[in-house]
Amino acid sequence: MPPGITTLAADAPALSAANTGFMLICSALVMLMTPALAFFYGGMVRVKSTLNMLMMSFISLGIVTILWVLYGFSIAFGTDSGSIVGWSSDYVGLSGIGITELWDGYTIPVYVFAVFQLMFAIITPALISGALADRVKFTAWALFIALWVTVVYFPVAHWVWGAGGWLFEMGVIDFAGGTAVHINAGAAALGVILVIGKRVGFKKDPMRPHSLPLVMLGAGLLWFGWFGFNAGSWLGNDDGVGAVMFVNTQVATAAAMLAWLAYEKIRHGAFTTLGAASGAVAGLVAITPAGGSCSPLGAIAIGAIAGLLCAMAVGLKYKFGYDDSLDVIGVHLVGGVAGSLLVGFFATGGVQSDAKGLFYGGGLEQLGKQAIGVFSVLAYSLVVSALLAFVIDKVMGMRVSEDDEVRGIDQVEHAETAYDFSGAGGGAGSRKTLTDALPAAQNKKVDA
Repeated sequence: MPPGITTLAADAPALSAANTGFMLICSALVMLMTPALAFFYGGMVRVKSTLNMLMMSFISLGIVTILWVLYGFSIAFGTDSGSIVGWSSDYVGLSGIGITELWDGYTIPVYVFAVFQLMFAIITPALISGALADRVKFTAWALFIALWVTVVYFPVAHWVWGAGGWLFEMGVIDFAGGTAVHINAGAAALGVILVIGKRVGFKKDPMRPHSLPLVMLGAGLLWFGWFGFNAGSWLGNDDGVGAVMFVNTQVATAAAMLAWLAYEKIRHGAFTTLGAASGAVAGLVAITPAGGSCSPLGAIAIGAIAGLLCAMAVGLKYKFGYDDSLDVIGVHLVGGVAGSLLVGFFATGGVQSDAKGLFYGGGLEQLGKQAIGVFSVLAYSLVVSALLAFVIDKVMGMRVSEDDEVRGIDQVEHAETAYDFSGAGGGAGSRKTLTDALPAAQNKKVDA
């Protein structure tokens, strides 16, 4: 994602209605991805945790929006300070921005850029929530989001995309969030679960998805919204780069889904809907940093490699004993690392920038830069996220009690259940429960 670029006054761009409208649509698509993620995660948990999983995503829409307006945009995209954070008083509260003021070097208003970036900030902590399913207090999670975006996401966004950010200035390529979003969230998930521990019954009780149709719906909506996430990150399409990214997003996702399905057919003997959905998300994750620097053939290779690696990685939690409930580490961390590093192999030098990867005569230089970006973000997010979880756990407790977890976090934290089975026939006047109605229906069948 290109940060602001200083432009000579004589060459200053004019506001483009087409690019502005395009970016507003892309912003709405990225916003849709957070409810889509809620459905994706919500279908993967057991019935008793469905609503909590939905709420862990939805609450990010509230908390991060307010913090972004108050100071988040300023930290991420304000005037650089030491290549670590930004700060501009005009961006605090978004109060000093003119409605026609353009984002530096581009043809869209600052407000449009700010709202587009806001949607990225919202979904990133929501991604973490899938690793923590079934066992985290909702108030503790809300506090964690507020602290995490402040000390992790906002600064890292500046490193990667902000003018003067140290990774950007180094030349690390991250078109739309392989480091800032996916590695950041995946490393944070690992840090938190190492602090809070495993679910009750992990590796003993069945913890299968309760609604695979919801999972598929969520994955489909994520795929749809991801076109705004990726293609919109060029902030317009005057030079065709956004169009290339759109194509690469589609083909990499398809390749990853097929690779994941092939792996599980060979390994487990079946093509599963959960595998198709997970493979698609793995491809979306991997192409996010790389799609602006590679060709469509390179995108197919990146997607296939990521799909295979992520399919293999989701089983590591059973080998190493960390309880990543919904495979955030296996998909987002591994997929983000794969996509970011593969830039160093597949960058053609003819799309987003002139940087070339190993397979196009660029040697190891770009791969080295990508590795620095990957492991610096991974280490920072892992350590700081674990510290935040540790402090919150000591102050107020991160987890619900064991009894409450067994009972169901939906009832304990939200006083609701996802599904109401109290009415057998669905009629407004019916007061029979499902258990009352079944014997009656069976008796009629016997009498007949």
